[in-house]
Amino acid sequence: MKHLVDLTTWNRQEHFAFFSTFDEPFFGLVAPVDCTQARAEAKRLGVSFFLYYLYHSLRAANQVPEFRTRIEDGKVYQYDRVHASATIGRADHTFGFSFIEAHDALPEFVAAATAEIAAVQASSGLRLNDTTGRPDVVHCSAIPWVRFSGLTHARSFRHPDSCPKVSYGQTYEENGRTWLPVAVNVHHGLADGYHVGQFLEAFQAGLNGE
Repeated sequence: MKHLVDLTTWNRQEHFAFFSTFDEPFFGLVAPVDCTQARAEAKRLGVSFFLYYLYHSLRAANQVPEFRTRIEDGKVYQYDRVHASATIGRADHTFGFSFIEAHDALPEFVAAATAEIAAVQASSGLRLNDTTGRPDVVHCSAIPWVRFSGLTHARSFRHPDSCPKVSYGQTYEENGRTWLPVAVNVHHGLADGYHVGQFLEAFQAGLNGE
């Protein structure tokens, strides 16, 4: 479900009006998260590391109201829960879009995500449709071949878009720990650096098993 935000009482009214006039209202940053414990736990559970961190990333997004807020037809709505539209790679090195529903429990999330991944890998093309293109999603992508320190996105400025975008890079070892670079891009009319910090803090807590 979603709820209409009353712009007249919203404390971000001026921020929204200001940044919504920009040709590019999104901003982004890249930060590492410590996934040492998470990687070990995923291995212990026999769960794909990608699905393990995607589960915790989505849980973190749902803890931050600004990551559940969207612009639709010039109005601002806040969703009760958001899901993942993740890019899924295929054997021929193309990818397709997916819709992976958020679940409270990891086993249910993994089961649903595994089925969706299989469907994407058995298909062709982008699979851009009303489900994968829903507004109540976070756009997610894994780039496990690159230890990136910066990232940009291809975007059509004519297409209205306010979904957060989270990308995950290649893990690396440093000072005896395993790190995962995470790029986060959000609409500045809806969220600031503080809210990205809240997301990353919640994500790290989930990876730590907290």
